Amino acid sequence: MAITHSTPPGIEPRNPVRDDSKLAPTEDLDRMPDGAPHNVIGMTAFFAVVFAMLVGFMLLAGSTFTRVAAVVLVLIASPIVIGQLRKKAERERDHVHPSR
Repeated sequence: MAITHSTPPGIEPRNPVRDDSKLAPTEDLDRMPDGAPHNVIGMTAFFAVVFAMLVGFMLLAGSTFTRVAAVVLVLIASPIVIGQLRKKAERERDHVHPSR
């Protein structure tokens, strides 16, 4: 037995309509709620997972040289990538509609 949903005759369903004239002065539907570019957040999460897997594999499966290289990689590559992501986030941040 299938359940069907139908509208009563004479009633037309209406989707919400965006009416910018009814917004409050501080409301903006186009801004990202947290003010941070979401693609930078995604890249940061992806980098953290891949980098942790790489360093973990290097520490577990490598020789002494590989383990030292893993530590050097953590000490050098992490600050560089974090700095680059910070610059990208600042460049792409919504300065017109900052977060609250």
